Amino acid sequence: MQSISVFEIIKVGIGPSSSHTMGPWNAAEMFIDQIKRHRPLSEVKEVFVEFFGSLAKTGVGHGTDIAGMLGLSGENFRTIDTNTIDEKIERIKTENQILLAGEVRLPFVYGHHLVLNKQKSLDFHPNGMIFRAVFNDGEVLEQDYYSVGGGFVATQENNSIEEHCIRTLYPCHNGKDIIKYLNKLGLSKLSDLIYLNEESWRSREETEKEALSIWKHIKECIYKGVNKQGILPGGLKVTRRAHDLNQKLLGDKVYKNMNEWFDAVISAPKDFTAVNKWISCFALSVNEENASFGRIITAPTNGASGVIPAVLMYSQAFTPHTSDEDIIRFILVAGEIGTLFKKNATISAAMGGCQAEIGVSSAMAAAGLTEIMGGSPEQVLMAAEIAMEHHLGLTCDPIGGLVQIPCIERNSMGAIKAITAANIAMESDPKKAIVSLDEVIQSMWDTAQSMNERFKETSEGGLAIAVNVAEC
Repeated sequence: MQSISVFEIIKVGIGPSSSHTMGPWNAAEMFIDQIKRHRPLSEVKEVFVEFFGSLAKTGVGHGTDIAGMLGLSGENFRTIDTNTIDEKIERIKTENQILLAGEVRLPFVYGHHLVLNKQKSLDFHPNGMIFRAVFNDGEVLEQDYYSVGGGFVATQENNSIEEHCIRTLYPCHNGKDIIKYLNKLGLSKLSDLIYLNEESWRSREETEKEALSIWKHIKECIYKGVNKQGILPGGLKVTRRAHDLNQKLLGDKVYKNMNEWFDAVISAPKDFTAVNKWISCFALSVNEENASFGRIITAPTNGASGVIPAVLMYSQAFTPHTSDEDIIRFILVAGEIGTLFKKNATISAAMGGCQAEIGVSSAMAAAGLTEIMGGSPEQVLMAAEIAMEHHLGLTCDPIGGLVQIPCIERNSMGAIKAITAANIAMESDPKKAIVSLDEVIQSMWDTAQSMNERFKETSEGGLAIAVNVAEC
């Protein structure tokens, strides 16, 4: 089994969905690279992409079509100015042309060159897509890709082609591995083991720098979210709430930038109700940005991108654990827990329902918080287990195929559960635990396989059907 860096689980992304936006975007970039290896781009006559299954059924609401077009255009979701997305897509649709890889102008008719096939699913994975290039001499190059969660992309030939083929010095593929190596090395903190394994990809200094960069992006995203008002795109007419909640909590306080705002937050009343509201505010702000094609931190997915920021911001604003080292160790441990779910179950809602997104992110956040609160490695794993245990069976039923209802509020609930799980674990003896993290991960995977397909990101079950809204 291949090792996965924590920064493949927690990384810079773009809304609204890691599986349905970032995955197809990555696949489009990969197909362009495949074309270049095969023949010059100048010899391409036409390019096609067809999305199947879950990608097609919720494609418009999740921006799958947009991701496909921008990816083929050579845009990078990590660097694109998100304010220009609507303009770029409108140009492609109006001119019926696409600039392949930003170099070669080709005919491109939406509905012909890009198709959302809602009637068919590919066997390998619900999030399937096929890219096809036709060359001037009639030769066809075709490749199937599958978005398997968190922005990861696979093919039938290679089930994890985005993962680097690296085996760490102390490979930890489950909770038992973690405890085994901690005991072998005489380490008392889980994050110390992760530091050692991350050296397979980069130096300790680079790891710390990347973690603090993630924290910087988190703060910027929250700050943007609490300063925006209005209606979220997509047709559901969902009103942004983080701005008003932030304003109510701060009262008459005025801030000019992110640092002043953060100072105002930590100076605000800290009673139980106020802190609970702040946690919700942090989570809502991130997921409202996500729903608006904003730049967020995927952790481990976009639909669940508000949980870890909310819990980490909570730790910085309302606990004594506020050092850079605390931030780094939180992110390392949270990311490592995410890799266990990725390798032994799934982080794709199309495969496992929302338990694979909010449930996993809550487990990650609970573990990270327990680590910096001084919990033992066994308590850290216990916190992750508790958080996931109370998300088992959670369905994915987005209304209108949008990452808005119930997704945005679920991030707030996932954050609260993570903090509760950490607090319970800190006051518990792991030796008396009945259920292990490895067992709850297996249970989560068994539940995912037994779950009706309608409740796996198809918008064909649950709230998506119970609430009568026009198709977005």
